[in-house]
Amino acid sequence: MARFCPLFSGSSGNSTYIGSARGGILIDAGVSAKRLTQALCDIDVDASRVEAIFITHEHTDHISGLRVFANKHGIDVYASRGTLRALERKGVLDGRFKAREITDDGVEVNGMFVCPFHTSHDAAESVGYTVITADGRRASVATDTGYVTDETFSAIYGSELIMLESNHDVGMLCNGSYPYDTKRRILSKYGHLSNDSCAETITKLLDGGTTRFFLAHLSRENNMPVLAYEATRSAVTGTGAREGCDFLLSVVPDCGLRDVTVF
Repeated sequence: MARFCPLFSGSSGNSTYIGSARGGILIDAGVSAKRLTQALCDIDVDASRVEAIFITHEHTDHISGLRVFANKHGIDVYASRGTLRALERKGVLDGRFKAREITDDGVEVNGMFVCPFHTSHDAAESVGYTVITADGRRASVATDTGYVTDETFSAIYGSELIMLESNHDVGMLCNGSYPYDTKRRILSKYGHLSNDSCAETITKLLDGGTTRFFLAHLSRENNMPVLAYEATRSAVTGTGAREGCDFLLSVVPDCGLRDVTVF
């Protein structure tokens, strides 16, 4: 059995903890080392038990606490080749912790196997991750993607637990205050996943046996938790699936969750 907890989610910072009795990992470290340490403490995890950090891409809301946290605890950092190059250009890889390329073959950490898959985002080489526990259970994290590619869908299909981006309500975005170029970027295939696109994807993922869904990376300006939740809930229940029986659905707030899901 493993523990899953989205500690932070959104444009202000992202980080997710996945662990077992042997230790754990973080996916992204997008808030300060102090806030990360406190969030882990809140779920009864000592920061020294984090064995590796897996970075999805180089945008600030995914790496802002990386260097300090990894340096302090001597934690290995994994990312795609393109992301590692981007981190080096940003001065994040200062040589005080090990930075390793993660390939399609994946890597084993503390009895958990972590495998990347490419996402479609305006970054050097963005990825999501599927984590397979020692007893063969799967959890997937797929955020920051303009659309769900065939590779992404295949990689997350069949996971017991999936955290998927539900970034914006299209109507709020189009009628909001963002500049036109920013709106166009978000709506593009290299931007972010809308509520409706997320909902459509989740209806297809149900066939793979996924029972627990987390909606993540909501925009503060262009979304509301109730809109994200209702878009997916109505789409999924429209297929005949019953919430609470066939699936569980949670929206991850900016400050993350402090309730650990065991899967």
